[in-house]
Amino acid sequence: MKDILQSDAELLENYALLTSIKGIGMLNAIVFLVVTGNFTQFSSARKLGSYCGVVPFEHRSGSSIRGRDKVSKLANKKMKVLLTLAARTAVQHDPLLRAYYLRKLEEGKHDRVIINNVRNKLVHRMFAVVRDKKRYDPNFTHSQLQAA
Repeated sequence: MKDILQSDAELLENYALLTSIKGIGMLNAIVFLVVTGNFTQFSSARKLGSYCGVVPFEHRSGSSIRGRDKVSKLANKKMKVLLTLAARTAVQHDPLLRAYYLRKLEEGKHDRVIINNVRNKLVHRMFAVVRDKKRYDPNFTHSQLQAA
């Protein structure tokens, strides 16, 4: 796998960008590069998240809403498992995600719901670093937040 990464400069650059995110290791980065065709097969992070099974959908029939929001059972289960492991690692080692996790626990949210949210955040982070071609910066603040 590393030989293939070394042979293609764009793959190697995206691999380095992905592994700059806490929780995303070699295996996660390579699987995401392969499944997404080097991030060319999905036009948005939400679509990629839906494919990975981390975006909840509401159960609606007409005007009635039944039950809680649920993730699709048609998701790529292997990617979902890898994201779960990455989310658990990220909660341990990333101070921002750890603070988010603890805050949601104090609010009374269930552990699995919080981990699913962290998985979704990781998917959005991966998509953003590849799209912007910038390494992940934990101290980044959006320009609109700085103006406020």
